[in-house]
Amino acid sequence: MARREVGDVLLEVQDLDVDYLTLNGAVRAVSDASFTLHRGEILGLAGESGSGKSTLTTALLRLQRDPAVTAGGTVLLHDGAGGVTDLVPRTDKELLHLRWDKLAIVMQSAMDALNPVKRLGAQFVDVLREHDPRMSAKEALQRAGDLLALSGIPRDRVDSFPHEMSGGMRQRSLISLALACDPELVVMDEPTTAVDVVMQRTIMSQVLRLQRELGFAIIFVTHDLSLLLELSDRLAIMYAGRIVEVGPSEELYRSPRHPYTRALRDSFPPLYAPLVEMHGIPGSAPDLLNLPAGCSFAPRCESAMAICHERRPELLQVAEQVDAACHLNTPQARVATVGAAAGTTEGEDA
Repeated sequence: MARREVGDVLLEVQDLDVDYLTLNGAVRAVSDASFTLHRGEILGLAGESGSGKSTLTTALLRLQRDPAVTAGGTVLLHDGAGGVTDLVPRTDKELLHLRWDKLAIVMQSAMDALNPVKRLGAQFVDVLREHDPRMSAKEALQRAGDLLALSGIPRDRVDSFPHEMSGGMRQRSLISLALACDPELVVMDEPTTAVDVVMQRTIMSQVLRLQRELGFAIIFVTHDLSLLLELSDRLAIMYAGRIVEVGPSEELYRSPRHPYTRALRDSFPPLYAPLVEMHGIPGSAPDLLNLPAGCSFAPRCESAMAICHERRPELLQVAEQVDAACHLNTPQARVATVGAAAGTTEGEDA
């Protein structure tokens, strides 16, 4: 996809840790997560189920529930005028004016996120008047109709209950609701998993149109890497609670620097090529209570070296605009790989 023009930094995440407190001890579900998001940018967050995607995004907005706790790190929100707010130490009361106004989220299941016993318009009115008490109920209802129309939903649906609408209409209504207060960032946590592929395409086309018109940034969470390649400007790949690679979408698809990113890419059929036999990633994701020494992906990695089982790789810049956490990108590993290949050749020649 053609890259959008993006602005200055909107969100800066540094070394974010999130734990789940259990009877067996604290489980580190997100570890050392670091990335930046610019105004008007779409960042895709991908990884297998259980990799920590939803935990990370709810922690960004401080929406995680017990037993999840933020154990460390910073989430810096830039206001565009030089001001910076760290969201991690803020109380719910302090965050009240930031949520919806600056930060919004679209949950996975629209049926669970929408109140089933209130008409759709009333749910918009609640949000709008909470954040702008000067707005009358009539004005809020008019605003609700305008927002629904932006998403291709008839205005008269403000009088509908959620169960009277199709799954696609509910999901688009939820996106409209997230945009009620003109936020600068919208987190979309797998918003199309409950709809068919035709409706998925419709929803994503409308999301892109709204994003172009309104200029908000998006963090889009999904396990569907092929969808993110079409949608996002940059990708962040998560495995076992860590970001293992981040960079421009086209670059990560064309030349992934982490074996897990490559394995994810090769697990999906090509979008514009003949069908080929697909191969899944061998093995299973590790137990977060008992992570292997070294790189967490090493037990499933066909390219793993001895150091991969001994020392955890750091997330380092490995190419222009690309960071990866993999020992294969170090000069020592490249020398060792070349040396091993040369030794094999000499043995065969002998």
